Amino acid sequence: MSDRKQPTHDENGRPIVAELGRAETAQEIADRKATASAAHRSNQTVLNLVIALAASLLVVFVIVVVVVRPDQSGPPPAVNWISVAHDAQQSVTTKLVVPRLPKSWSANRAELVDAKSAPDGIASWQIGFLTPSTQYIGLVQGFKADATWVSSQLKQQKSTGDASFGGFRWQVYDHRSDDHPGNLAYALVTTVGDSTVVLAGTASDAEFATLATEISGELE
Repeated sequence: MSDRKQPTHDENGRPIVAELGRAETAQEIADRKATASAAHRSNQTVLNLVIALAASLLVVFVIVVVVVRPDQSGPPPAVNWISVAHDAQQSVTTKLVVPRLPKSWSANRAELVDAKSAPDGIASWQIGFLTPSTQYIGLVQGFKADATWVSSQLKQQKSTGDASFGGFRWQVYDHRSDDHPGNLAYALVTTVGDSTVVLAGTASDAEFATLATEISGELE
């Protein structure tokens, strides 16, 4: 067995490829480089696609987490309608109705709307009540209002009867069976002196009775 060392270059000084047992031809060199270049381009394309996909996923993540995240502000804070009424009373001569209700009642708004700001030109005192059963009753006390104002407040609904609360007669507007009555499902209306009070909402008869009875003690 010969220990003769195999040559690494041919007679022209070109490196011998072990797999071929000889030096590469010019064509083989060109083919090898072309194959390597094609493989590099293919790998680069795949890498670019991966980078583009990752960037797209990052954009989607930002949109979902930052832009489309659910509102975490929660319900609006409760309003102390008694305190608001105390300040508002200084602006009007008619006594504002300020019902004293159990702690299970709350309000999400309370405001005095002057005649200039009102679309119908009638100043009013307004409170939005949330009842113990988490239903809604809106209170609107119009000052020197007329039948047209009442009709506008109730979207031209017709009275369905009357009832007595706290010694006063109230017109009843029971439209709970109507299609989509919204916050005008049930309403009570009474007029005492310069005040016309409209109660309208989605609460039960008992909750309307509680509020109407308390308000009756405030009217003069």
